[in-house]
Amino acid sequence: MTDLMREACEALGDVLNPHGPAVNAVKSYAPSDYSIHFFLQLAIIILVCRVVGWAGQRLFGQPQVVGEMIAGVILGPSLAGLFFPDLQLAVFPKETRNVLYVGAQLGVGLYMFMVGLTLRLDHFQTKAKSAAAVSAAGIAAPFLLAALITPFLLRVPGLFTPGITQANATLFMGACIALTAFPMLARIINERGLADSSLGTLTLTAGAFDDAASWCVLAVVLATFGAGAGVAVIAIAGAVLYTTFMILWGRRLLAPLGRAVEARGEMSTQVLAITLLLFCLSAFLMDAVGIHAIFGGFLIGVCMPRGLFVEELKRKVEPMAVVLLLPMFFTYSGLNTRMDMVNSVPLLLIALGILAVSVLAKFGACYAAARLSGEDNRTALGIGALMNSRGLMELIIINIGLQKGIIGPTLFSMLVLMAIITTVMATPLFEAVYGKKARESGELGQIDQRMAAA
Repeated sequence: MTDLMREACEALGDVLNPHGPAVNAVKSYAPSDYSIHFFLQLAIIILVCRVVGWAGQRLFGQPQVVGEMIAGVILGPSLAGLFFPDLQLAVFPKETRNVLYVGAQLGVGLYMFMVGLTLRLDHFQTKAKSAAAVSAAGIAAPFLLAALITPFLLRVPGLFTPGITQANATLFMGACIALTAFPMLARIINERGLADSSLGTLTLTAGAFDDAASWCVLAVVLATFGAGAGVAVIAIAGAVLYTTFMILWGRRLLAPLGRAVEARGEMSTQVLAITLLLFCLSAFLMDAVGIHAIFGGFLIGVCMPRGLFVEELKRKVEPMAVVLLLPMFFTYSGLNTRMDMVNSVPLLLIALGILAVSVLAKFGACYAAARLSGEDNRTALGIGALMNSRGLMELIIINIGLQKGIIGPTLFSMLVLMAIITTVMATPLFEAVYGKKARESGELGQIDQRMAAA
Protein backbone atom coordinates (compact mmCIF):
# COMPACT_ATOMS: atom_id res chain seq x y z
CA MET A 1 0.00 0.00 0.00
CA THR A 2 2.88 2.34 0.87
CA ASP A 3 4.65 1.61 -2.42
CA LEU A 4 1.41 2.24 -4.30
CA MET A 5 0.95 5.60 -2.59
CA ARG A 6 4.57 6.53 -3.33
CA GLU A 7 4.14 5.67 -7.02
CA ALA A 8 0.91 7.66 -7.13
CA CYS A 9 2.63 10.69 -5.59
CA GLU A 10 5.48 10.42 -8.10
CA ALA A 11 3.06 10.20 -11.01
CA LEU A 12 1.11 13.16 -9.74
CA GLY A 13 4.34 15.05 -9.21
CA ASP A 14 5.26 14.55 -12.87
CA VAL A 15 1.96 16.05 -13.96
CA LEU A 16 2.27 19.01 -11.61
CA ASN A 17 5.94 19.83 -12.24
CA PRO A 18 6.77 23.12 -14.02
CA HIS A 19 6.23 22.96 -17.80
CA GLY A 20 8.04 25.86 -19.38
CA PRO A 21 9.57 29.26 -18.76
CA ALA A 22 8.67 30.79 -15.44
CA VAL A 23 6.69 33.95 -14.82
CA ASN A 24 8.47 36.78 -13.05
CA ALA A 25 6.55 36.45 -9.77
CA VAL A 26 7.51 32.79 -9.15
CA LYS A 27 10.69 31.53 -10.77
CA SER A 28 9.72 27.85 -10.93
CA TYR A 29 6.18 28.11 -12.33
CA ALA A 30 4.99 28.88 -15.85
CA PRO A 31 1.49 30.26 -16.52
CA SER A 32 0.25 26.83 -17.64
CA ASP A 33 1.34 25.33 -14.31
CA TYR A 34 -1.11 27.55 -12.43
CA SER A 35 -3.91 26.36 -14.70
CA ILE A 36 -3.00 22.68 -14.19
CA HIS A 37 -3.00 23.06 -10.42
CA PHE A 38 -6.07 25.25 -10.28
CA PHE A 39 -8.47 22.88 -12.02
CA LEU A 40 -7.27 19.88 -10.04
CA GLN A 41 -7.52 21.86 -6.79
CA LEU A 42 -11.03 23.01 -7.66
CA ALA A 43 -12.19 19.47 -8.43
CA ILE A 44 -10.80 18.15 -5.13
CA ILE A 45 -12.25 21.10 -3.18
CA ILE A 46 -15.74 20.58 -4.60
CA LEU A 47 -15.63 16.83 -3.95
CA VAL A 48 -14.36 17.04 -0.37
CA CYS A 49 -16.64 19.96 0.59
CA ARG A 50 -19.75 18.21 -0.70
CA VAL A 51 -18.87 14.90 0.95
CA VAL A 52 -17.91 16.38 4.33
CA GLY A 53 -20.85 18.79 4.22
CA TRP A 54 -23.25 15.93 3.49
CA ALA A 55 -21.76 13.84 6.30
CA GLY A 56 -22.03 16.76 8.74
CA GLN A 57 -25.68 17.29 7.85
CA ARG A 58 -26.62 13.61 7.89
CA LEU A 59 -24.70 12.48 10.98
CA PHE A 60 -24.47 15.56 13.20
CA GLY A 61 -27.18 17.94 12.00
CA GLN A 62 -24.61 20.62 11.10
CA PRO A 63 -25.25 23.05 8.22
CA GLN A 64 -23.44 22.43 4.94
CA VAL A 65 -21.26 25.45 5.61
CA VAL A 66 -19.77 23.96 8.80
CA GLY A 67 -18.83 20.82 6.89
CA GLU A 68 -17.17 23.00 4.26
CA MET A 69 -15.16 24.80 6.93
CA ILE A 70 -13.94 21.48 8.34
CA ALA A 71 -13.23 20.24 4.80
CA GLY A 72 -10.89 23.20 4.33
CA VAL A 73 -8.93 22.17 7.41
CA ILE A 74 -8.89 18.54 6.22
CA LEU A 75 -7.29 19.56 2.92
CA GLY A 76 -4.61 21.60 4.69
CA PRO A 77 -1.49 20.64 6.64
CA SER A 78 -3.49 19.72 9.75
CA LEU A 79 -4.79 16.44 8.31
CA ALA A 80 -3.95 15.74 4.65
CA GLY A 81 -0.53 17.29 5.13
CA LEU A 82 0.02 15.20 8.27
CA PHE A 83 -0.74 11.80 6.70
CA PHE A 84 0.11 12.47 3.03
CA PRO A 85 2.56 15.40 3.09
CA ASP A 86 4.04 14.83 -0.38
CA LEU A 87 0.66 14.43 -2.04
CA GLN A 88 -0.82 17.43 -0.22
CA LEU A 89 2.12 19.64 -1.16
CA ALA A 90 1.99 18.46 -4.79
CA VAL A 91 -1.68 19.37 -5.12
CA PHE A 92 -1.55 22.62 -3.09
CA PRO A 93 1.97 24.09 -3.48
CA LYS A 94 2.53 27.45 -1.85
CA GLU A 95 3.26 29.07 -5.20
CA THR A 96 -0.34 28.57 -6.37
CA ARG A 97 -2.13 29.87 -3.30
CA ASN A 98 -2.38 33.44 -4.57
CA VAL A 99 -4.59 32.20 -7.40
CA LEU A 100 -6.73 30.28 -4.93
CA TYR A 101 -6.93 33.37 -2.73
CA VAL A 102 -8.45 35.47 -5.53
CA GLY A 103 -11.08 32.81 -6.25
CA ALA A 104 -11.80 32.61 -2.51
CA GLN A 105 -12.41 36.34 -2.26
CA LEU A 106 -14.68 36.29 -5.31
CA GLY A 107 -16.69 33.43 -3.82
CA VAL A 108 -17.21 34.89 -0.38
CA GLY A 109 -17.81 38.37 -1.81
CA LEU A 110 -20.52 37.11 -4.15
CA TYR A 111 -22.15 35.14 -1.39
CA MET A 112 -22.29 38.18 0.89
CA PHE A 113 -23.74 40.12 -2.05
CA MET A 114 -26.53 37.50 -2.16
CA VAL A 115 -27.01 37.83 1.60
CA GLY A 116 -27.37 41.60 1.27
CA LEU A 117 -30.08 41.09 -1.34
CA THR A 118 -32.22 39.12 1.13
CA LEU A 119 -31.81 41.49 4.08
CA ARG A 120 -35.24 42.71 5.21
CA LEU A 121 -34.86 46.45 5.69
CA ASP A 122 -38.29 46.70 7.32
CA HIS A 123 -37.15 44.25 9.99
CA PHE A 124 -33.97 46.24 10.43
CA GLN A 125 -35.95 49.39 11.08
CA THR A 126 -38.16 47.69 13.67
CA LYS A 127 -35.18 45.99 15.31
CA ALA A 128 -32.69 48.86 15.08
CA LYS A 129 -32.62 49.41 18.84
CA SER A 130 -32.03 45.74 19.62
CA ALA A 131 -29.40 45.40 16.86
CA ALA A 132 -27.49 48.44 18.16
CA ALA A 133 -27.57 47.12 21.74
CA VAL A 134 -26.46 43.62 20.74
CA SER A 135 -23.71 45.01 18.53
CA ALA A 136 -22.44 47.36 21.25
CA ALA A 137 -22.38 44.57 23.82
CA GLY A 138 -20.70 42.23 21.33
CA ILE A 139 -17.90 44.77 20.96
CA ALA A 140 -17.53 46.18 24.48
CA ALA A 141 -17.45 42.89 26.42
CA PRO A 142 -14.74 41.22 24.28
CA PHE A 143 -12.42 44.22 24.60
CA LEU A 144 -13.03 44.44 28.34
CA LEU A 145 -12.20 40.77 28.88
CA ALA A 146 -9.26 41.01 26.46
CA ALA A 147 -7.84 43.77 28.67
CA LEU A 148 -8.07 41.39 31.65
CA ILE A 149 -6.39 38.34 30.06
CA THR A 150 -3.78 39.96 27.79
CA PRO A 151 -1.26 40.83 30.57
CA PHE A 152 -1.15 37.13 31.48
CA LEU A 153 -0.81 36.02 27.84
CA LEU A 154 2.09 38.44 27.33
CA ARG A 155 4.02 36.63 30.05
CA VAL A 156 3.81 33.30 28.19
CA PRO A 157 6.74 33.00 25.75
CA GLY A 158 5.84 32.55 22.10
CA LEU A 159 2.25 33.75 22.15
CA PHE A 160 2.90 37.35 21.10
CA THR A 161 5.84 38.71 19.17
CA PRO A 162 8.55 40.09 21.52
CA GLY A 163 8.37 43.86 21.82
CA ILE A 164 4.66 44.25 21.15
CA THR A 165 2.99 46.73 23.49
CA GLN A 166 0.24 45.71 25.88
CA ALA A 167 -2.13 48.15 24.16
CA ASN A 168 -1.60 46.58 20.73
CA ALA A 169 -1.87 43.05 22.13
CA THR A 170 -5.12 43.95 23.93
CA LEU A 171 -6.64 45.55 20.85
CA PHE A 172 -5.75 42.54 18.71
CA MET A 173 -7.18 40.03 21.19
CA GLY A 174 -10.31 42.15 21.58
CA ALA A 175 -10.82 42.22 17.81
CA CYS A 176 -10.39 38.43 17.61
CA ILE A 177 -12.91 37.77 20.39
CA ALA A 178 -15.38 40.37 19.09
CA LEU A 179 -15.53 38.92 15.58
CA THR A 180 -18.68 37.19 14.41
CA ALA A 181 -18.39 34.84 11.44
CA PHE A 182 -20.40 37.06 9.11
CA PRO A 183 -20.32 34.77 6.02
CA MET A 184 -20.79 31.71 8.23
CA LEU A 185 -23.58 33.41 10.16
CA ALA A 186 -25.33 34.30 6.91
CA ARG A 187 -25.25 30.73 5.64
CA ILE A 188 -26.44 29.30 8.96
CA ILE A 189 -29.34 31.77 8.98
CA ASN A 190 -30.25 30.89 5.39
CA GLU A 191 -30.03 27.14 5.97
CA ARG A 192 -32.05 27.35 9.19
CA GLY A 193 -34.87 29.17 7.41
CA LEU A 194 -34.29 32.48 9.22
CA ALA A 195 -33.33 34.69 6.28
CA ASP A 196 -36.68 36.49 6.26
CA SER A 197 -37.16 36.58 10.03
CA SER A 198 -36.62 39.53 12.34
CA LEU A 199 -34.22 37.43 14.43
CA GLY A 200 -32.11 36.68 11.36
CA THR A 201 -32.06 40.31 10.28
CA LEU A 202 -31.20 41.54 13.77
CA THR A 203 -28.35 39.04 14.14
CA LEU A 204 -26.93 39.75 10.68
CA THR A 205 -27.02 43.49 11.29
CA ALA A 206 -25.31 43.23 14.67
CA GLY A 207 -22.75 40.80 13.24
CA ALA A 208 -21.96 43.18 10.39
CA PHE A 209 -21.32 46.08 12.79
CA ASP A 210 -19.15 43.90 15.05
CA ASP A 211 -17.01 42.66 12.18
CA ALA A 212 -16.61 46.14 10.70
CA ALA A 213 -15.52 47.43 14.11
CA SER A 214 -13.04 44.58 14.49
CA TRP A 215 -11.49 45.32 11.10
CA CYS A 216 -11.18 49.01 12.00
CA VAL A 217 -9.45 48.06 15.26
CA LEU A 218 -7.10 45.78 13.32
CA ALA A 219 -6.27 48.71 11.03
CA VAL A 220 -5.36 50.78 14.11
CA VAL A 221 -3.14 47.96 15.43
CA LEU A 222 -1.37 47.62 12.07
CA ALA A 223 -0.88 51.38 11.91
CA THR A 224 0.70 51.62 15.36
CA PHE A 225 2.67 48.42 14.72
CA GLY A 226 4.51 49.94 11.81
CA ALA A 227 2.14 50.22 8.82
CA GLY A 228 1.57 53.94 9.45
CA ALA A 229 -1.31 56.03 10.75
CA GLY A 230 -2.61 56.47 7.21
CA VAL A 231 -3.74 52.83 7.18
CA ALA A 232 -6.19 53.39 10.02
CA VAL A 233 -7.38 56.78 8.75
CA ILE A 234 -8.05 55.50 5.23
CA ALA A 235 -9.81 52.35 6.48
CA ILE A 236 -12.16 54.03 8.93
CA ALA A 237 -12.85 57.21 6.95
CA GLY A 238 -13.27 55.33 3.68
CA ALA A 239 -15.70 52.83 5.19
CA VAL A 240 -17.80 55.55 6.86
CA LEU A 241 -17.96 57.73 3.73
CA TYR A 242 -18.87 54.87 1.40
CA THR A 243 -21.47 53.43 3.77
CA THR A 244 -23.06 56.85 4.24
CA PHE A 245 -23.18 57.42 0.49
CA MET A 246 -24.81 54.03 -0.16
CA ILE A 247 -27.38 54.46 2.61
CA LEU A 248 -28.40 57.94 1.47
CA TRP A 249 -28.32 57.58 -2.32
CA GLY A 250 -27.54 53.96 -3.20
CA ARG A 251 -31.08 52.59 -3.51
CA ARG A 252 -32.21 55.60 -5.53
CA LEU A 253 -29.32 55.29 -8.00
CA LEU A 254 -29.77 51.54 -8.41
CA ALA A 255 -33.57 51.61 -8.78
CA PRO A 256 -33.49 51.77 -12.65
CA LEU A 257 -32.00 48.25 -12.70
CA GLY A 258 -35.07 46.93 -10.90
CA ARG A 259 -37.44 48.78 -13.24
CA ALA A 260 -35.65 47.34 -16.28
CA VAL A 261 -36.10 43.78 -15.00
CA GLU A 262 -39.76 44.34 -14.12
CA ALA A 263 -40.48 45.81 -17.58
CA ARG A 264 -38.83 42.90 -19.40
CA GLY A 265 -40.12 40.19 -17.08
CA GLU A 266 -36.63 38.74 -16.70
CA MET A 267 -33.03 39.87 -16.18
CA SER A 268 -31.19 40.53 -19.43
CA THR A 269 -27.48 39.83 -19.82
CA GLN A 270 -26.93 43.60 -20.02
CA VAL A 271 -28.50 44.19 -16.59
CA LEU A 272 -26.61 41.20 -15.17
CA ALA A 273 -23.33 42.60 -16.51
CA ILE A 274 -23.99 46.02 -14.99
CA THR A 275 -24.93 44.44 -11.66
CA LEU A 276 -21.77 42.34 -11.48
CA LEU A 277 -19.70 45.35 -12.53
CA LEU A 278 -21.12 47.36 -9.63
CA PHE A 279 -20.51 44.46 -7.25
CA CYS A 280 -16.85 44.28 -8.30
CA LEU A 281 -16.37 48.03 -7.88
CA SER A 282 -17.97 47.97 -4.43
CA ALA A 283 -15.82 45.03 -3.32
CA PHE A 284 -12.75 46.79 -4.71
CA LEU A 285 -13.46 49.98 -2.77
CA MET A 286 -13.79 48.19 0.57
CA ASP A 287 -10.70 46.09 -0.12
CA ALA A 288 -8.72 49.13 -1.26
CA VAL A 289 -9.44 51.16 1.87
CA GLY A 290 -8.36 48.24 4.07
CA ILE A 291 -11.64 46.83 5.44
CA HIS A 292 -12.58 43.74 3.38
CA ALA A 293 -14.19 43.01 0.02
CA ILE A 294 -17.08 41.11 1.60
CA PHE A 295 -18.42 44.28 3.22
CA GLY A 296 -18.49 45.99 -0.16
CA GLY A 297 -20.44 43.08 -1.60
CA PHE A 298 -22.86 42.99 1.30
CA LEU A 299 -23.45 46.74 1.33
CA ILE A 300 -24.29 47.04 -2.36
CA GLY A 301 -26.49 43.95 -2.05
CA VAL A 302 -28.50 45.70 0.66
CA CYS A 303 -29.06 48.68 -1.65
CA MET A 304 -30.07 46.70 -4.74
CA PRO A 305 -33.73 46.76 -5.93
CA ARG A 306 -36.05 44.10 -4.54
CA GLY A 307 -38.80 42.01 -6.14
CA LEU A 308 -38.22 40.23 -9.46
CA PHE A 309 -34.69 41.65 -9.66
CA VAL A 310 -33.61 39.66 -6.58
CA GLU A 311 -35.34 36.46 -7.76
CA GLU A 312 -33.63 36.62 -11.16
CA LEU A 313 -30.21 37.48 -9.77
CA LYS A 314 -30.31 34.70 -7.19
CA ARG A 315 -31.36 32.22 -9.86
CA LYS A 316 -28.50 33.21 -12.16
CA VAL A 317 -25.64 33.76 -9.69
CA GLU A 318 -26.23 32.02 -6.38
CA PRO A 319 -25.71 28.35 -7.41
CA MET A 320 -22.32 29.08 -8.97
CA ALA A 321 -21.22 31.19 -6.00
CA VAL A 322 -22.24 28.63 -3.37
CA VAL A 323 -21.19 25.40 -5.07
CA LEU A 324 -18.11 26.41 -7.04
CA LEU A 325 -16.56 29.58 -5.63
CA LEU A 326 -17.32 29.76 -1.90
CA PRO A 327 -15.60 26.44 -1.02
CA MET A 328 -12.32 27.97 -2.20
CA PHE A 329 -12.61 30.47 0.64
CA PHE A 330 -12.76 27.69 3.23
CA THR A 331 -9.94 25.72 1.64
CA TYR A 332 -7.60 28.69 1.37
CA SER A 333 -7.98 29.41 5.08
CA GLY A 334 -7.59 25.72 5.91
CA LEU A 335 -4.29 25.61 4.03
CA ASN A 336 -2.89 28.18 6.48
CA THR A 337 -4.10 26.34 9.60
CA ARG A 338 -1.96 24.11 11.84
CA MET A 339 -3.71 22.22 14.61
CA ASP A 340 -0.62 20.52 16.07
CA MET A 341 0.87 23.59 17.74
CA VAL A 342 -0.96 23.26 21.09
CA ASN A 343 1.16 20.35 22.29
CA SER A 344 1.40 20.60 26.09
CA VAL A 345 -0.98 20.64 29.08
CA PRO A 346 -0.26 24.29 30.07
CA LEU A 347 -0.82 25.45 26.49
CA LEU A 348 -4.01 23.40 26.28
CA LEU A 349 -5.28 25.01 29.48
CA ILE A 350 -4.53 28.47 28.06
CA ALA A 351 -6.38 27.54 24.87
CA LEU A 352 -9.40 26.38 26.88
CA GLY A 353 -9.27 29.58 28.91
CA ILE A 354 -9.32 31.69 25.73
CA LEU A 355 -12.27 29.62 24.50
CA ALA A 356 -14.20 30.14 27.76
CA VAL A 357 -13.54 33.89 27.78
CA SER A 358 -14.60 34.15 24.13
CA VAL A 359 -17.91 32.36 24.73
CA LEU A 360 -18.63 34.44 27.83
CA ALA A 361 -17.82 37.70 26.07
CA LYS A 362 -19.92 37.02 22.98
CA PHE A 363 -22.74 34.66 23.91
CA GLY A 364 -23.24 36.08 27.40
CA ALA A 365 -22.98 39.75 26.47
CA CYS A 366 -25.21 39.52 23.37
CA TYR A 367 -27.82 37.53 25.28
CA ALA A 368 -27.89 40.10 28.09
CA ALA A 369 -28.10 43.02 25.64
CA ALA A 370 -30.98 41.41 23.72
CA ARG A 371 -32.91 40.81 26.95
CA LEU A 372 -32.38 44.40 28.10
CA SER A 373 -33.62 45.59 24.69
CA GLY A 374 -36.94 43.86 25.18
CA GLU A 375 -36.44 40.52 23.40
CA ASP A 376 -37.95 37.45 25.03
CA ASN A 377 -35.66 34.90 26.70
CA ARG A 378 -35.78 32.34 23.87
CA THR A 379 -35.03 34.91 21.16
CA ALA A 380 -32.18 36.40 23.22
CA LEU A 381 -30.64 32.95 23.67
CA GLY A 382 -30.92 32.32 19.93
CA ILE A 383 -29.19 35.63 19.18
CA GLY A 384 -26.39 34.83 21.62
CA ALA A 385 -25.88 31.38 20.10
CA LEU A 386 -25.61 32.76 16.56
CA MET A 387 -23.40 35.73 17.48
CA ASN A 388 -20.94 33.38 19.21
CA SER A 389 -20.02 31.77 15.89
CA ARG A 390 -16.69 33.02 14.52
CA GLY A 391 -15.74 30.71 11.65
CA LEU A 392 -13.18 31.62 9.03
CA MET A 393 -13.50 35.38 9.42
CA GLU A 394 -11.53 34.65 12.58
CA LEU A 395 -8.98 32.74 10.52
CA ILE A 396 -8.61 35.69 8.16
CA ILE A 397 -7.84 38.17 10.91
CA ILE A 398 -5.47 35.89 12.82
CA ASN A 399 -3.66 35.01 9.59
CA ILE A 400 -3.06 38.73 9.15
CA GLY A 401 -1.80 38.91 12.73
CA LEU A 402 0.59 36.04 12.09
CA GLN A 403 1.85 37.42 8.79
CA LYS A 404 2.38 40.90 10.24
CA GLY A 405 4.30 39.55 13.23
CA ILE A 406 1.75 40.43 15.92
CA ILE A 407 1.20 36.89 17.25
CA GLY A 408 3.21 33.68 17.19
CA PRO A 409 2.23 30.29 15.73
CA THR A 410 1.15 28.95 19.12
CA LEU A 411 -1.40 31.67 19.85
CA PHE A 412 -2.50 31.43 16.23
CA SER A 413 -3.32 27.74 16.74
CA MET A 414 -5.20 28.47 19.97
CA LEU A 415 -7.35 31.02 18.18
CA VAL A 416 -7.97 28.57 15.34
CA LEU A 417 -9.20 26.05 17.90
CA MET A 418 -11.50 28.68 19.41
CA ALA A 419 -12.87 29.60 15.98
CA ILE A 420 -13.70 26.02 15.05
CA ILE A 421 -15.31 25.09 18.38
CA THR A 422 -17.48 28.23 18.60
CA THR A 423 -18.62 27.68 15.01
CA VAL A 424 -19.41 23.98 15.42
CA MET A 425 -21.36 24.66 18.63
CA ALA A 426 -23.45 27.46 17.06
CA THR A 427 -26.02 25.33 15.23
CA PRO A 428 -26.78 22.71 17.93
CA LEU A 429 -26.86 25.43 20.59
CA PHE A 430 -29.21 27.55 18.49
CA GLU A 431 -31.50 24.59 17.81
CA ALA A 432 -31.54 23.70 21.53
CA VAL A 433 -32.42 27.18 22.80
CA TYR A 434 -34.59 28.47 19.92
CA GLY A 435 -34.91 26.54 16.67
CA LYS A 436 -36.48 23.30 17.89
CA LYS A 437 -39.32 24.97 19.81
CA ALA A 438 -39.88 27.48 17.02
CA ARG A 439 -40.33 24.69 14.50
CA GLU A 440 -42.62 22.73 16.80
CA SER A 441 -44.82 25.78 17.30
CA GLY A 442 -44.80 26.58 13.58
CA GLU A 443 -43.23 29.99 14.21
CA LEU A 444 -40.62 29.70 11.48
CA GLY A 445 -43.16 28.23 9.07
CA GLN A 446 -45.54 31.14 9.71
CA ILE A 447 -42.79 33.63 8.98
CA ASP A 448 -41.93 31.89 5.71
CA GLN A 449 -45.60 31.86 4.66
CA ARG A 450 -45.99 35.58 5.34
CA MET A 451 -42.91 36.38 3.30
CA ALA A 452 -44.06 34.16 0.43
CA ALA A 453 -47.51 35.81 0.47
CA ALA A 454 -45.90 39.24 0.45
